[in-house]
Amino acid sequence: MNPYVAPVALLVLSNVFMTFAWYGHLKFGTKPLAVVVMVSWGIAFFEYWLAVPANRIGHQVYSAAELKTMQEVITLVVFAGFSVMYLGEKLTLNHAVGFGFIALGAWFVFRGPLGG
Repeated sequence: MNPYVAPVALLVLSNVFMTFAWYGHLKFGTKPLAVVVMVSWGIAFFEYWLAVPANRIGHQVYSAAELKTMQEVITLVVFAGFSVMYLGEKLTLNHAVGFGFIALGAWFVFRGPLGG
């Protein structure tokens, strides 16, 4: 597995699972909380089988801070698509600005030391 690409692909897949685990139950508001927690936990189990290898493989070429930053940016992209396509929610300009600031923060993490 390419240590530059594999973590990105695995993190995208893991985030799809985790987003469903954390937010998919919102469409089933009448289901008992215990049921949705157990179903969410079951989905998250498979997410770990993607996220842990992603970080182990990725740490060969990325720092832990870069992997975490990558994870957060991927999480927002996956969540934005999920909230629009699955939950039917709209993204606003405020969301875009907030996500943009996070992307700017990611740029600084990957850019390397400032002034050095």
